[in-house]
Amino acid sequence: METSAHARAGLLGNPSDGYFGKVIAVCVRNFAATVSLRESRRLRIRESGSDAPVYRDVADLHDQIELYGYYGGVRLVKAAVKKFVEYCRAKGIDLPRRNFTLEYGSDIPRQLGMGGSSAIVTAALRALMRFFEVKIPIEKQPTLILEAERDELGINAGFMDRVIQVYEGCVFMDLARKGIEARGHGEYRRLNAARLPDLYLAYRVDLGKVSGRVLNRIRIGWENRDPLVLETLERIASIAQEGRDALEGGDPGRLIPLMNENFDLRSRIMTISRGDRQMIEAARGCGASAKFAGSGGTIIGIFQGEEMYRRVREALTRLGATVIRPEIE
Repeated sequence: METSAHARAGLLGNPSDGYFGKVIAVCVRNFAATVSLRESRRLRIRESGSDAPVYRDVADLHDQIELYGYYGGVRLVKAAVKKFVEYCRAKGIDLPRRNFTLEYGSDIPRQLGMGGSSAIVTAALRALMRFFEVKIPIEKQPTLILEAERDELGINAGFMDRVIQVYEGCVFMDLARKGIEARGHGEYRRLNAARLPDLYLAYRVDLGKVSGRVLNRIRIGWENRDPLVLETLERIASIAQEGRDALEGGDPGRLIPLMNENFDLRSRIMTISRGDRQMIEAARGCGASAKFAGSGGTIIGIFQGEEMYRRVREALTRLGATVIRPEIE
């Protein structure tokens, strides 16, 4: 059997999802992580080709570590299996003694804020549910995926990636602390993706970074109750609420200034690299809106008309970016 989970982009509200905020996110079906699983005598997890410890030379090894860190997908799959087993034990589900060989792969650009790690965990969880014929309520799945990354692997992460990769399409998430502590999950509401304005997505592979490191400054400020960080995250969360109201009220154009404000606020509480800011400014210089799709390396925005899209694509291509139209549905 084969399962998959797609890339994602934060439309509004990120990074407040890691701090009991609100977000709107979209599925980006242009890219996906896949997991194939077949019954076998022993339980085996096969390394993806991109994770194999084979390099051209020491310089290549150094550059790969700088860009992607020390860890690959095997630990993500192991964490997914562990949380799945723990869930089944807690629910009194007896798993049959069946072994499998699991292989994973992904064409999601790595460390560019498109949810590549969580996509592998999501695809693995889907494969395990199918293989063992276990049904986990859809609203519970993102929490299990988050716990696999955050609690098992120490990855600084929030709910957004996991929710949109499970639900797909376009989703508004209310992640208020009270609801999460009471139910173990937020309130997730699907939005009509057909109401979205025209979107572009642009990424630069040379801007890859480990998202947990990038977000550490915000995490420290939040834990220390820094007034600027708290106030900024609260406003960023309210932007997502305003965006949902605009979409459901038939005013998608309202998202243009909201997306720009989302990025400008974020810039107050985290360091923005020169390359990321160049992409933002280039897109805005063409009249389009622009914000981070995740933690940096990828931006998303709204364009108005084919002529504007052409200008955006040309301006960003000159900076070394790849520009696409995200496939959401």
